[in-house]
Amino acid sequence: MCEIFGVSSLNDFTANEYLKTFYSHSDFHPHGWGLACISRNGALIEKESIKASRSNYLRERLSQPVSAKILLAHIRYATIGNVEYKNCHPFTGKDGSGRRWTLIHNGTIFDFAPLYPYTKKQKGDTDSERIFLYLMDMLNEAQRKNGARLHFEERFGMFDKIISEMAAGNKLNLLFSDGKYLYAHTNCKGTLHYLEKNGVTLISTRPLSDEDWQPFPFAQLIAFNKGRQVKAGTVHNHEYIESEEAMKLIYRIFANL
Repeated sequence: MCEIFGVSSLNDFTANEYLKTFYSHSDFHPHGWGLACISRNGALIEKESIKASRSNYLRERLSQPVSAKILLAHIRYATIGNVEYKNCHPFTGKDGSGRRWTLIHNGTIFDFAPLYPYTKKQKGDTDSERIFLYLMDMLNEAQRKNGARLHFEERFGMFDKIISEMAAGNKLNLLFSDGKYLYAHTNCKGTLHYLEKNGVTLISTRPLSDEDWQPFPFAQLIAFNKGRQVKAGTVHNHEYIESEEAMKLIYRIFANL
């Protein structure tokens, strides 16, 4: 699969030490790396389709402070989609109201029919990009029906319903942000952790230090703002359990698309 890392902070947080540890895991996730420093004004996206530990660019980037209030990082182990730049996370784009969203994913969608049409619309080949495009389309549709931007509570309720449905039978570890809020979800036990410290919440597939990391809240969408949890969604109980047979099935399905 992949590994994901996210930051929500009250103030700009310099994440270099955590990022260095995170990207050191690329020997097991060699198919690309990505980094997003996110603000209300936009998102700086940097990524390559090579192993993070072999990237001269990333090595130079981490020699300087990497600071943001919201930050996302990803290392890829390709299950669906070729090893190409267009398949590297993060995925980013604007909704119909001009708000920019950025998403990273660790998992696999085995069966969720609303995503199937996006195999013809996406730039790359990954189920992760399909998730992003679907969420944006559903948000745009809701905003068209509303006749205006949705408020945070309305957006959260919409995402909570969609992600609860999508999680059934699928591994759905997600981090995504609109530049103000950081949304996070896991439905696979032991595959997402968090650390709270001094106005900062760090979220990672694996603990990145000897500090007091805890298992992330399970099977519900959580939203953070300025380093603290501000909203928790429905506990949906759609637990995903790793299975070799399930992975063989997904390869067969997408080989025929």
